[in-house]
Amino acid sequence: VQLQASGGGPVQAGGSLRLSCAASERTSWRWVMGWFRQTPGKEREFVAAINVSDGSSDYANSVKGRFTISRDTAKRTVYLQMNSLKPEDTAVYYCVADGTLIRSSWSNPTAYDHWGPETQVTVSS
Repeated sequence: VQLQASGGGPVQAGGSLRLSCAASERTSWRWVMGWFRQTPGKEREFVAAINVSDGSSDYANSVKGRFTISRDTAKRTVYLQMNSLKPEDTAVYYCVADGTLIRSSWSNPTAYDHWGPETQVTVSS
């Protein structure tokens, strides 16, 4: 599965952005797709993930209430709607996918086999 991400860019604090991640082929009912982010010198941080089949989702505490992950199964696309953005949300964002994850592994970056390209999000104060 190849992942193609889009939607990053610069935004002012308090603004919104929507990231999109399209999968190159149909995913099975077990697939989980999500987003991680990374800033220089830091580990990759879990942001959000969604079960493609049933729509169940999980979020990092730092983004709960501000970010929403959703999916369009017909388009094989997952979206990350980011509202009330803060300068600390500035990072390179990565779309991820995997077909064998249990929920307890969703926040573990090493559990994902498929990673999309870098998508830069820059939030200015």
